Parts: sequence; structure tokens; C-alpha cells
Amino acid sequence: MNNIYFYNTLTKTKDEFKPLEGDIVRIYTCGPTVYKDATIGNMKSYIFMDTLRRVLKYNGYTLKHAMNITDVGHLVSDGDEGEDKMVKAAKEEKKTPLEIAAFYTEKFLKDFESLNIDKPEIICKATDHIKEMEEFVQKLLDNGYAYETSTAIYFDVSKLDKYGILSGIDLRNQMAGARVEVDEEKRNPYDFALWIKAPENHIMKRESPWGLCYPGWHIECSTMSNKYLGEVFDIHTGGIDLVPTHHENEIAQSKGCTGKVPAAFWMHCEFLLINGGKMSKSLGNAYLVQDIIDKGYEALAYKMMCFTSHYRNKLNFTWEALESSQNSLNKLREGYQKHNEGNSQIEESVIEEYKNKFIEAINDDLNMPVAMSVIWDVIKNPNKSKQLAELLLDFDKVLGVNIEKTTTKKEVELPEEIKALIEQRKEARQNKDWALSDKIRDELKEKGYIVKDTKDGMTIERLDVRS
Repeated sequence: MNNIYFYNTLTKTKDEFKPLEGDIVRIYTCGPTVYKDATIGNMKSYIFMDTLRRVLKYNGYTLKHAMNITDVGHLVSDGDEGEDKMVKAAKEEKKTPLEIAAFYTEKFLKDFESLNIDKPEIICKATDHIKEMEEFVQKLLDNGYAYETSTAIYFDVSKLDKYGILSGIDLRNQMAGARVEVDEEKRNPYDFALWIKAPENHIMKRESPWGLCYPGWHIECSTMSNKYLGEVFDIHTGGIDLVPTHHENEIAQSKGCTGKVPAAFWMHCEFLLINGGKMSKSLGNAYLVQDIIDKGYEALAYKMMCFTSHYRNKLNFTWEALESSQNSLNKLREGYQKHNEGNSQIEESVIEEYKNKFIEAINDDLNMPVAMSVIWDVIKNPNKSKQLAELLLDFDKVLGVNIEKTTTKKEVELPEEIKALIEQRKEARQNKDWALSDKIRDELKEKGYIVKDTKDGMTIERLDVRS
């Protein structure tokens, strides 16, 4: 097999990857907290996960991959404060937590389908593993890494040889300036909740050895990765935002339980920016995959956009960039079709050179921008050949953008109001009322649509794709 190198957050270096056991790669991915829609920022991490899966499979490995669904235990604040996100959403939407979880899980997996994301072999819900979590917490108590207060079971970070091996945080320097925690029974400010004792009105509380409780957020991932992948597995993935708290706490829990860091490689995807700034609901730019589809683009155009930047770099989303990515996707498919219709014979050495360059790129820490440059070289080859079409199909095993799909022009869904204005303009032009025609054209432009008069008739395009 070819050599593969991944950047490892644990070692802060690009390390050669080899499975711990044979040709099976065991992976754990932090999945969504299903209390609201997943944004395209969230989906950037799962596109990275998809690429990782596809690259490993392209290299001939078999995968055993688990991803959690958090449907209890994730508090509004990572600092063990506030209410459970599921409970909060249930109150706001006047549904049960079970209904909230089912609804948003279904939407999340629908986005996977739209983006052609290769799903993990195991998708596991937190609420299905409460018993295993209790056992994990009990073992931490037995091993002396946890303690009970009147409000929770806490992990004692002072018992570790080192806390902060992913983020590099130095607790000795942090303790002096640490803020006063809500729970004054904590031994250390950085101790975190494993199990939370529920207030009377909590709607997701369960019986446990410590009374009516619900789990903390971090414990589910340690428990489920241990159950499905063993004490030490190959790769743990997630967004860069998970490094300083969630993933540090996962490592702490696993070391307290088994004495081992749970994963050999830790791989993290960088943030998505929107127009150069932060994504936020208050700014009205927390876009969803469905927003992309509603604007007349393919979800796969966003996947193509993600390939323009390395997963460890921030990616700036603009609607203009998405338009460009849709055009690139169309050209990719058109290029494939031209090769598929060609009859030129290509020397095997040329095919081999393309393939070696592609493999070298994807095996160099999933360097998709370089891999895409190889693909464009294949597309631009003036000798149109079915051999090159087959090579592009082979490369699409990694891209997952349905390169065989016939390119169709982006359809514009028009509101009834816009359709009515277009009909009025057609009538004005038939009557040679050019002033009215121009007036309606300007009105359409103000509403975000450009009208073009061509020899084949009138065409209309969206001027602005803002939500």
C-alpha cells in the first residue's frame, strides 16, 4: 500500500499513518447535537470526514467507523452551565426531546445524502448507551479520577499526569486566574461534569446509582468509542472547536478509565467563514444545505467549494464563490462527457503519471486543492479518450461529486410575483412599449433578478442570492 501522511493534532506534526491492526482502520467522529439544523459550517467537518473515509478506502483499507448522535447531555455552555440543549429546544418548539432528536437527526442525514457523504458504519445515539455511560463513570470513581458533589459527578483533572495535551493548555498557569465556578464544590476550576444531578423539573432525567441524573456531554464519546472501537483506535475526527474542551475531556476520561489516550491520530477541520466573518444566527448568515438548494444550486457545489481549500485552513463562503464552484462542477462533468465520447488512445504511462500524482496529493494529508489540479489537467488533455473518462470516474471515488451526472442548466424557481412581472414585460415588448419594458426590467433588478433579451427570447437569472 502507498504511504499516507496525516497531520496529527496530538503530536503537532504530519505523521505517517498505519493502522494499529492489519488493514482495518477504526475511526470515531464527533457527530451532531440534534437540537437544531446543522449549518454548512457544521457540514464542512463532515465533508472532511467523508474525504478521509474515501481516501482510506481508495488506498484499500477497510473501515470500522463510529459517529455519535448527541440527543442528551450537551449543555448550552461548555463550562457545565445552563440547561441541556435538547431540553431548551423541546421547550421552545413545544415538542418532546425525542421528537426534537428524531426530527433533526433525519434532517442531518438528509444533508449527508445531498452532499453524497459516505456514512459511518456505526451511528450511535447517546440515549441508547446510558447504562454503558454509568459503568464508565463508576470506573472513574473506582479509579479515583472522579468525585461526587451535591450537584454532579466531576472528573478531577488534578489526578492526571498532564491535562491539555491537544490544546497545550497549562493548568498551573491557568488556575490562578480562573474565574469562580458556579459549583463551589468543585475541587479545581477545570474539573468537568461526568454526570449531572437533575433538578425536579428536568424532563430528561433518569434513575442512576447517584439519583435522578442525566449524562454530561463528554462522557458519551469516551463510552461509545470504547464500546465499538476498543480502548485505543486509529483516528478521532471533529471540528477545531472541539479541541480545547470536548476532546481534551475525552482524553482525560479515557486515561482515567484505561490509562490510555484513546486515539493514535486526532484530526481536526478548520472553521467556515461567511463573507470573511463569523457565521451567526443573529447575522442571518447561518446558512443550511437546504438554503443552497433553494437558491438553485446543487449541494455538491458546496462540496466542490470545500475542495478549493485544505481542510486545516479556514474556508470563506460567499454566494459568488458558490456560483463559481457550481460552474466548476458543471465543467468537470462536461469534461468527463467529452472524454467519454472520445476515441483517442492514451499511453499507459500517461495514465499512470496522472494517477500517481493524484494519490500523492490525497495521501499528503488529504491535499484536495492539489488533487483537483491533477483532475483539471486530465480534463484539459486535448486527446479525448474513454481511458481518461474511466480515470476521472476512478478519481470520483474520492471526490464523490457524481461526475457521471449530465450537466443541466441551473433552474431558477420564480415566485408568482416575479412571474407576473415577466408576463407584463413580455406584453409590453409585444406592444413595443419600451419605456414600460425598461421600467419592469429595473423593478425586477431591484427584486434580485436580471432579465436578458437574446435572439432566442428572454432569460432571467438571480442577481443576488442573499437569503
